[in-house]
Amino acid sequence: MRLQNRVAIITGGANGIGRVTALTFAKEGAQIAIWDINEDAGRQLAVECTALGSRCLFQKVDTSNLDAVTEAAELAHREFGQIDILINNAGITRDASMKKMTAAQWQQVIDVNLTGVFNCVKAVSPYMLERGYGRILNASSVVALYGNFGQTNYVAAKAGVIGMSKVWAREFGRKGVTVNAVAPGFIQTDMVGTIPKEHLDQLKEKRPSGAWDNPKILPTLIFSWLLMRRPSSREQH
Repeated sequence: MRLQNRVAIITGGANGIGRVTALTFAKEGAQIAIWDINEDAGRQLAVECTALGSRCLFQKVDTSNLDAVTEAAELAHREFGQIDILINNAGITRDASMKKMTAAQWQQVIDVNLTGVFNCVKAVSPYMLERGYGRILNASSVVALYGNFGQTNYVAAKAGVIGMSKVWAREFGRKGVTVNAVAPGFIQTDMVGTIPKEHLDQLKEKRPSGAWDNPKILPTLIFSWLLMRRPSSREQH
């Protein structure tokens, strides 16, 4: 019960890494707001988290829409009375080589993977700053560090997430709110399944194990990050 009495918002929580994170947080006693556009999967996950003893709320949220995110944050705060943790996990891919990538494909990924993170931090951080406590974790990607064929839009967004995280860490850190980014490798999720097989095979060859990581590895990293700092005197419980 390491997250007992903590309230977490998990974006893109209905599937993949977000889903595993939500279930892990539920087992650890957190109260959870799941933000996703997949209503059926999100509501089913909320039922599963509730069965684990968590108080869980599903909200259908398009994170690329600041008004929708602001409204969802207000509702979550009213429902739970506080917001302690924000996991910015929502993301999409629209892969194509630079020659073939359309302006629409570029903008869709930037809107969700970069602007969406900005929107969520913009809407949620005031509640954390007011209490003097908060933990924000932004999902970047290893491709932000070394690039990847056919992912100009995705790589640009994920590199931007790292940059924004560094800025927010400086702006919020002295006020009790930490901000970090995690850059996972290729995890076995539905999103990876959208990458063409020939590109996947090339990527697998670069991995020492020759296999993808399991989504369950990420909550372990998240806990290490959440628990590595002792609460300061300003942090309220």
